[in-house]
This record gives sequence, C-alpha cells and structure tokens, in this order.
Amino acid sequence: MHRLALIVIAMVALSAAALASEQALVELTPADVVVAQASVERGQELFNSTKLGTKPISCASCHPNGSKLQRAASYGDKRLIKIVNQCIRTMLAGKALPTESDDMASLVSYLRTFGPVR
Repeated sequence: MHRLALIVIAMVALSAAALASEQALVELTPADVVVAQASVERGQELFNSTKLGTKPISCASCHPNGSKLQRAASYGDKRLIKIVNQCIRTMLAGKALPTESDDMASLVSYLRTFGPVR
C-alpha cells in the first residue's frame, strides 16, 4: 500500500486511539498532515468528477454528501477498493482504477470520512 494511504489510515487510527486514551501515542509531523489532507481533497475531487467514467455522472450523483456510504466507509481496504472499482465499471461505465494507485488511495481516504471515527 502506498505511504500516502498508510499515513491517512494511521491518522484515523491514531485519532481514535488518542480520543479513547486522551493522549497521543505518536506525533504526526505537519508534513504528514498536509499530505493526508491533500489525499482526502484529491479523493473528494475524484468523487465529484464525471471523468471517472464515460457517463455524465459522478460518485456523488448516486451518493450526494456521501449518502449510503457510512457502512462502506468502515469496510477493509480490499473490500472497499473492490466496491469502488465495481461502481466505476458498472455505474459510471469507466475503467477500474489500479488498486495501488494514488488516486485509489485518495478516493478510499475520502470515503473513510463518511464513516464513524474508529
């Protein structure tokens, strides 16, 4: 998995752990936070883009404001990636994203923002 995705996943996990224990276990550098934020922003851009497929719709067309994605946001990476690519191929009539690509990591990171804090 790309470093970018690992940073985002670590941030979510550490945030939840810090909330639970009321203390940070590991300090993230400002650069890590900037990279993670950029990934989530890129994921949001992809989610709202009609360029993932050949149809004039985006992920947001079926899931405005992330509707009906709360449960999916808590799925494991493999399952979530499979679902994302299935939607891109079938609903958007597009080409699946490479599973290890930065765009896939960004899209997954953005989808995680719709789920509960772990």
